[in-house]
Amino acid sequence: MSAVSDRLPTFPWDKLEPFKATAAAHPGGIVDLSVGTPVDPVPDLIQKALVAAADSPGYPTVWGTPELRDALVSWCERRLGARGFTHRNVLPVVGSKELVAWLPTQLGLGPGDRVAYPRLAYPTYEVGARLARADYVAYDDPTDLDPTGIKLLWLNSPSNPTGRVLSLPELTRIVAWAREHGILVFADECYIELGWEADPVSVLHPEVCGGSYEGIVSVHSLSKRSNLAGYRSAFLAGDSAVLGDLLQIRKHGGMMTSAPTQAATVAALSDDTHVQEQRARYTARRTALRDALLAHGFRIEHSEASLYLWATRDEPCWDTVAHLADLGILVAPGDFYGPAGDRFVRVALTATDERVGAAVARLAPL
Repeated sequence: MSAVSDRLPTFPWDKLEPFKATAAAHPGGIVDLSVGTPVDPVPDLIQKALVAAADSPGYPTVWGTPELRDALVSWCERRLGARGFTHRNVLPVVGSKELVAWLPTQLGLGPGDRVAYPRLAYPTYEVGARLARADYVAYDDPTDLDPTGIKLLWLNSPSNPTGRVLSLPELTRIVAWAREHGILVFADECYIELGWEADPVSVLHPEVCGGSYEGIVSVHSLSKRSNLAGYRSAFLAGDSAVLGDLLQIRKHGGMMTSAPTQAATVAALSDDTHVQEQRARYTARRTALRDALLAHGFRIEHSEASLYLWATRDEPCWDTVAHLADLGILVAPGDFYGPAGDRFVRVALTATDERVGAAVARLAPL
């Protein structure tokens, strides 16, 4: 076991524990804006679908029920603009983090193969490469990389942590470059329904991919858009050949989404009203926190989408973390997402209205 764990970096969130203790000691209690975990209720129609499917004594299928695949196809066409999708173009997974961590291994990558991901990025892209013993490289623009040996290119738009959105021309250029060099593209689009000052576009949009899904797969999650982080509901969409191979591997590995979660996912993807209601909650919280941070002397970069504000006081990120912890507010240091983030903090919008209000009050200028 140690041989595997030794490949991995130190778990970053452990470093935050002393600052969490400081924030928790505030007389008004902690306002935890560090981890982007949903706090609002699961919509009733989704809960009811889960309960109705609770009597599921048999094994679920890895590919999902026909009803689930229908829902995935319909959502991709309706929301992402995908055309000509079939069941072969979709695959449910057990939460997106599981997929990200184990994808290089499931693709058969290893020493000598390279995985590329954004310079400021979700740490699990690197973890997945390390688990597979593959090499890895961070980029500002992937088309500036030497393509030699790159087998997997991660895109992330909207970005975690920065909230940056890749434009349609940028995506089109990157997909064309990757195809030219035979590089498989996986686009993490888990925040695509949370655009504020930009309208995120999927790699599956015909203007990006030219109507062909060869060599491209997008990753989607219901954790944020439907408050289903506890359900572990996510899916892949795109190249049928890639998904077909992953399906066979995942069958052997028993990587199956529970039957009640599959039913809940059908209900969630078939309804847009609850998504708009949740967006309205986040919009209000984002406006309040953004205004308070700016008034407190922060500068905010990007953040045009996703569930975070990428903020700086032009000082080392851990100094900012300590300053906010003294106010009872816990945020994530930017260097969790790469050395390029060492003067930023990531502020999550995922706290209750009451807790966001407490943070705003504490950030008020003296």
